Amino acid sequence: MKIRVYYEDTDAAGVVYHSNYLNYMERARTEFLREQGCSVAQLAADGAVFPVVRMAIDFKAPARHDELLQVTTVPVRVGGSTFTLQQQVLRDADGQLLVQAEVTLACVTPGLKAKRIPCEVRELLAKGLQL
Repeated sequence: MKIRVYYEDTDAAGVVYHSNYLNYMERARTEFLREQGCSVAQLAADGAVFPVVRMAIDFKAPARHDELLQVTTVPVRVGGSTFTLQQQVLRDADGQLLVQAEVTLACVTPGLKAKRIPCEVRELLAKGLQL
């Protein structure tokens, strides 16, 4: 997924403020599921929501105002009620790795009770699984 850095995304030094990378990765996770035919809104309506329960993130290099970024999302583990994705933010112009994260999400009901990952989500994650 491509994302343009806007002025509002930057700090006083003119680089992307660290928390904005979390927003970029959230959008990319949603689009990853959408591209696989799963609507996050429909999954929620059907009783399955996916909060982030763990994130390990490494900031490698800064992104700056008006740069175009590429955010990638790749499944790396699928459990009964959790799954883990590897996400990277790269500068589109030269492919430089800017941010790398491992993100674990849990499947829960809207009332926050753990539940098994729906079959259609499990299948699409398994299809893209990188071991």
